[in-house]
Order: sequence, then C-alpha cells, then structure tokens
Amino acid sequence: MAKVIELKNIEKIYGTLVKTQVLFGLNLDFEEASFNSIIGQSGSGKSTLLNIMGTLDTPTTGEVIIDSRNTKGMNKNQLAALRNETIGFIFQFHYLLPEFTALENVLMPYKIKKVNPTKEIYERANELLELVGLNKVKNNLPSMMSGGQQQRTAIARALINNPKIILADEPTGNLDSESTENIYNLLREINEKYKTTFIIVTHDRKIAEKADRIVEIKDGKINMDIYR
Repeated sequence: MAKVIELKNIEKIYGTLVKTQVLFGLNLDFEEASFNSIIGQSGSGKSTLLNIMGTLDTPTTGEVIIDSRNTKGMNKNQLAALRNETIGFIFQFHYLLPEFTALENVLMPYKIKKVNPTKEIYERANELLELVGLNKVKNNLPSMMSGGQQQRTAIARALINNPKIILADEPTGNLDSESTENIYNLLREINEKYKTTFIIVTHDRKIAEKADRIVEIKDGKINMDIYR
C-alpha cells in the first residue's frame, strides 16, 4: 500500500530563551486506507504530533511528507491548499457555528472559501448526513442537537471535501460510552466505505484497541508500535 503520511526525524522544541523539547527524532509513516490510533498520557506529545501531521504546526527539524508531497519550504497558502485538498479534522470540541443548521455547518468549508456549493456538493452533504444518521435533524441548529449528534455533524463536515486523511484528536472525549461506541463504529464504516486513512489520538485504551495499529507516544518518543 502507498504511504499517505511520512514523518522523518521529527523534533519539536518550543520556546527561545527556555527551550522545551516535546518530540525527539520521530520516524513514522501511515498507509493509505489504514485505521490507526495514537495513545499516550497528557503531555506525551501526541497532540503536537497530530498538529504537525496536519500541517497546523511545523516541526523544528525533520520532514513531513503528505500524499507524496514534501511540506518543507511550503508557504502558508500552499500548506492551507494541501490541507483543504487532503486532510479532514475532527476535534474533541466540534466547533460547530451555533447560528447555522447541521447542513449549513457541513457545507462550511465551501462557505469559508466563498464558493457557492454546487448541486453535487449539496447532494454529497445530504448523503454524508444520512451516512452519519442525521437526516431527520439536518435543519436543526446545534443547540437543538445532542452532543453525539453535534459530533456526527463535525464528522460529516470533515468528510465534505472527500479527504484522503482524517486526523481526529480525542473525538469522543466529551461523549458518554454509548455515543463513543457509535462514533467509533461510524468512523470504521467511513474507513471501509471511502478507504479514508484515519489517525485518531485518544487516551482511551479500549477505543485505541479497535484500531488496526496502535502507536504509543511516551515522553516525545515512540514507546510502542503494534499492528493488530
């Protein structure tokens, strides 16, 4: 299988006067259509790693190759274009805009670009809302939806550009155990249906064990890398 993300000798140091090193010489790659989890305690560097993979942050040293494109030397606009084309994000906090309906929130990536969604895009948004089980509440505002429904809206939004990669940071951190189970089953279904690569940061080992591969980060280094 082709590698969709390659990380080479990634180091991350914060601060100028007082330096804090968060990541130490990480080498890691992820295959197309794979379903992966990254675990580690708070402060282990796992969220920093996810942000670097998503080009939201840059490493101090090392190379990040996304979908065969080396991000080293790319400017902000080039990185933003690569992100929009290739990566979808799901966060612990769904970041839905409260004054817009579920459907409008799913279409937000187009509205931000000031592009009028085509009929095909509307059809895709409706298809995604059906896939995540929100057909009946697609015209509801976030305040009229449960936490699980809001997170499923965020998942549909992450998929609207048909990204090759979904990066998820504690996507079920605020949900009860039943909603958590439902969300993970849904992510699996999307992975199988669209062959989307998933990389999920979680502190929940029970959830991590549902992945095909578990990478544990400890003190900014890879402590464990298991294929299941």
